[in-house]
Amino acid sequence: MFNLYYTALKSLAAKETNRYMRIWVQTLVPPVITTSLYFIIFGKMIGNRIGEMNGFSYMEYIVPGLIMMSVITSSYSNVSSSFFSQKFQKNIEEILVAPVPTHIIIWGFLIGGIGRSVLVGTLVTIISMVFVPLHIHSWVFGIITLLMTAILFSLAGLINGIFARSFDDVSIVPTFVLQPLTYLGGVFYAISMLPPIWQAISKVNPIVYMISGFRYGFLGVSDVSIWVSMSILVLFSVVLYSICWYLINKGRGLRS
Repeated sequence: MFNLYYTALKSLAAKETNRYMRIWVQTLVPPVITTSLYFIIFGKMIGNRIGEMNGFSYMEYIVPGLIMMSVITSSYSNVSSSFFSQKFQKNIEEILVAPVPTHIIIWGFLIGGIGRSVLVGTLVTIISMVFVPLHIHSWVFGIITLLMTAILFSLAGLINGIFARSFDDVSIVPTFVLQPLTYLGGVFYAISMLPPIWQAISKVNPIVYMISGFRYGFLGVSDVSIWVSMSILVLFSVVLYSICWYLINKGRGLRS
């Protein structure tokens, strides 16, 4: 039985990995180009006028946020588009009737989202080294935060893919929800710079905790407690995973 489950997981993961690697020009190149433009415009042109932020140059300060932004976008879009495509083409029915647990199906898609986001994050990190020297305060917190964020938004993308009824539905959430929350999550500024009322409002945004935790891994500074950031990541991941399991197990939005 274990060999059956392992084979199923390996097959799903390989399928998802081959999918984004086969069209790497669409999945890997665009975020690298976009982030490079951010480095040039915000880091080089505007950053020199802003000066230091929390003891670091502006370019150094925004690097973790830009890496995390690319990870969030890649993990979410990979799983949501992949799952909906298979649902749209009726391929998902073959997976649902297969004698494997729901957990295997979920992790098969998650591995694809995590793999793409980690690869994109690595490429963006390499690009950032062209502009600023690499500075790592804690590899442990950096890697844990990156992986947990990739898992969380892969799960969120899976939920989007389950409920989506058209390709437009797949793009609505990233455009009108995910992108604004990411830009307001402290990518380009420190939350501590805001007035108290806006600091309180910003802390309602869960992406603030992810970017702050990842920034701590790079620079050793954070707008919020790193333990709170870890707790938020774990809590949201558990909740979203439970929702995914329930929806797929019950066939909500899948058996229509």
